[in-house]
Amino acid sequence: MKFNKNLENIKTYEAGKPIELVVREYGIEPKDIVKLASNENPYGTSPKVIEAVSAIVSKMALYPDDSMIKLKKALSARFDVKDENIIIGSGSDQVIEFLIHAKAHTGSKILMNSITFAMYEIYAKHVGAEVIRTSSQEHNLDEFYELYKKEKPEIIFICTPNNPTGDALDADKIYDFLGKIDSDTLVVIDAAYLEYAIAKDVKKKIDAKALIEQFDNVIYLGTFSKAYGLGGMRVGYGLADSKIIKELYKLRPPFNITTLSLEAASVALGDEEFVKKSVTLNFEQMKRYEEFAKEQKIDIINSYTNFVTLCLNSSQNSTKISTQLLQKGMIVRDLSSYNMNAIRVTIGTDEQNSRFFKLVTQFL
Repeated sequence: MKFNKNLENIKTYEAGKPIELVVREYGIEPKDIVKLASNENPYGTSPKVIEAVSAIVSKMALYPDDSMIKLKKALSARFDVKDENIIIGSGSDQVIEFLIHAKAHTGSKILMNSITFAMYEIYAKHVGAEVIRTSSQEHNLDEFYELYKKEKPEIIFICTPNNPTGDALDADKIYDFLGKIDSDTLVVIDAAYLEYAIAKDVKKKIDAKALIEQFDNVIYLGTFSKAYGLGGMRVGYGLADSKIIKELYKLRPPFNITTLSLEAASVALGDEEFVKKSVTLNFEQMKRYEEFAKEQKIDIINSYTNFVTLCLNSSQNSTKISTQLLQKGMIVRDLSSYNMNAIRVTIGTDEQNSRFFKLVTQFL
């Protein structure tokens, strides 16, 4: 059987190992497994969300409201934008897929950072586009601009804070960069972790409304999977000029968000106290990782997210250490696939982090 030739050079995206798989492979009890690999919120979900979703479980037999009016109104109020400026996806990565299919094609060029979210490249290859990468590990907008002038890409991806490294750009530098890009080049600002970045440094804050009003070729992406604790509900969104949103809707399948997910996201958006508490605890625990890295004499990338990237020494091997941790029930992310001798660790609860430090010290 023949398939689309564009699929031949695509590597399947490997998500963080689920707890259930570790149970089967290593025979470890679920209660003894700690997952610090997928940047989920270790403090769970807002109790208000759990209560709201429980109240509408009986509606599962019915199709969801495809207008998504409740969640759109909540996002509209939060960002002070109109409904026509919003598209909602099954995670922000579905919106990324829409964007690439809407704008790129065989022969198109898509510019992104050397190390960044893997799905940009995977979706680019779906349509036969050429991926152009910078050489810098962290986002260097001067290098981006030089490549933009040379390669004339259809799409530019800027992930801030960046996954999987955790670094983030100052908002004013992003605005300066956007001012030099022509209006036919689509620029994607992936801000999945921005709630964390703003809490650490206000200079990282991007005003989504001002952004899309000033630049009609830019889309701002957000998600409910991180700070809002709804990774299992799969809800993300894009904010952009109505002309961009209109084109994306031509690619959106009907009922792409479940009834329970829509309710969860709508209620989560209103519980600012839960998000604030989660973010505060995150950075309190991050200090422990910074101290740990200093004690172990390994580098740690300054992170504006809910994870840290530990760059190992030449005598250490990220794949070996990740596997050793996995065998002990500790799931982290090996970054060797990004050509980094590093592990990415979601910042967990106080107890989870203590266990990580105790285990990884043995293998370091």
